[in-house]
Amino acid sequence: MTTESVWLPPRSLALLIEELAVLGSDPAPNAATSERIRELRTTLRQAEASVKPDDGLVEPGMRITAMLSGDTRATVFLLGERELVSLDPEVKVDVYSPSSPIGQAIIGTHVGDTVAYTTPTNVSIQIEILAAVPYTGGR
Repeated sequence: MTTESVWLPPRSLALLIEELAVLGSDPAPNAATSERIRELRTTLRQAEASVKPDDGLVEPGMRITAMLSGDTRATVFLLGERELVSLDPEVKVDVYSPSSPIGQAIIGTHVGDTVAYTTPTNVSIQIEILAAVPYTGGR
């Protein structure tokens, strides 16, 4: 069985490891704690917190600058799992999930590519990738 990795910032990874250590130290965890321990172990098995290469490839862990059709200003966001990235209070940029419509449309593209995606409200949007750089923290 192959499991897909899940990218998250190093600080988020450290917080999950810390939480698991605290919960795991309980000699008689209740059902909710036991379930959380299982969730954490699963997440940590799939976790990837490395800095991505600066090669212009759009993938989780990249800070994306893009121009959406109809906008006059570029949009900047981090491609990653929102609930995991949000653990890091230093993340000060919007986070779009790789499984969101925009995430699915842009993964695997490169700087300069333009693709289209359909929003949940059935609106077609063109998105041009202006930059894709490794996320190293902050903004």
